Amino acid sequence: MAVTGKPHDPYAALRFRDFRLLIIGRLVAQVGEMMVSVGVGWELYERTGDAFALGLVGLVQVIPVILLSLPSGYIVDRYDRKQIALWSQVVLVLCSLALAVISLTQGSLALLYVVLTVIGAARAFNNPAESAITPQTVPKEYYFNASTWSSTVWQMSAITGPALGGFLIGVGNSATAVYFANAAAGMVLVIVLLMLKIKRADFQKSAEPPLQALRAGWRFVKNTQIILASITLDMFAVLFGGATFLLPIYAKDILFVDATGLGLLRAAPSVGALLMAVYLSRRGSFKQAGRTLLLAVAGFGVATIIFGISTSFWLSLIMLGLTGMLDNISVVVRHTLILTYTPDEMRGRVNSVNYVFIGASNELGGFESGVAAGLLGAVGAVVFGGIGTLAVVGAVAALSPQLRRLGSLHEVPDQLAVSDSPAAESAERLAT
Repeated sequence: MAVTGKPHDPYAALRFRDFRLLIIGRLVAQVGEMMVSVGVGWELYERTGDAFALGLVGLVQVIPVILLSLPSGYIVDRYDRKQIALWSQVVLVLCSLALAVISLTQGSLALLYVVLTVIGAARAFNNPAESAITPQTVPKEYYFNASTWSSTVWQMSAITGPALGGFLIGVGNSATAVYFANAAAGMVLVIVLLMLKIKRADFQKSAEPPLQALRAGWRFVKNTQIILASITLDMFAVLFGGATFLLPIYAKDILFVDATGLGLLRAAPSVGALLMAVYLSRRGSFKQAGRTLLLAVAGFGVATIIFGISTSFWLSLIMLGLTGMLDNISVVVRHTLILTYTPDEMRGRVNSVNYVFIGASNELGGFESGVAAGLLGAVGAVVFGGIGTLAVVGAVAALSPQLRRLGSLHEVPDQLAVSDSPAAESAERLAT
């Protein structure tokens, strides 16, 4: 039941011990992961001087996510989620130590890519398991507040992680220290997971055959109109609005700024998203969430177009900050909808599907931007992406009347737009 008649508490979710511990552990671990992204890129380019070697980093990590999404979600929904998150996090720590050894010994680059592939596989299990744990740490009426704090932590790590990674690399002229630091940060999350007092979720075994149960997450997302619409909006906004991938071209050839200016441009979306996350935590949930989501993604498209045609550094910086702000509204609403609408026994599979769509769109967004820039030029590519985002908003708004009418995020309506399937039946049981 939603909280009514009470003053809004921006720290409501943080007042629950397990959520507070989990969010602290995530912050430390995510800062470490962001440091590693800088370290791997720096080391590969130093050793190879090949841009293609950098492109392979994203590819070898996203392939395991796509291939393992169905089995990982199924396992998360059938076994102890805390243990899955714990052991996958241990694997991530060991992988970071392996990267440190490779860096220290100037070991095989082929082995480095193997380790990155294992990292992608571990994240395929870790991310849906952690996401499925979150609802066990905070009551339903505080899901929106929990989502805003999760987003705040992510954006804080996106800002501080690369800066700390760059600092450690600069001090030692090596990425080795970055990997050791990430291993230590990952152990903090391991300790936090051990400290959580959440109970193991025991679900009744489904009558579905195993292969059918594996596909249940995809069916649930496909047949639950609001979740599908929110994921579609977020995915295509990332896919078409990939202006950040072309920032080096804008900095050098259009805005005529140096490396410091490029750094400011790269940081602007994360800073904007962080400011929006803090604001959302203080204002409370939206009363017209569907309309707000559509307007936010449309605004993202407009800001992308303005950035694309701008030749002013400060206007471009403001527009990038605005894209971060508006994108974060979409992220928080989507996360809250998934938390609210997904039956507890399906959280692993649904979160796996969400992770695949959003994760793949990040990688494909860079590819789309590169291809479009080759055909249309950098400005044409960014403007095309903004127009594409607006077209997707129009299509989703037309095809998803339930999203247009969506009000408060706190409560699931009596009837969900789902078709007959075991997954849909689970959603209907939740609603009733």
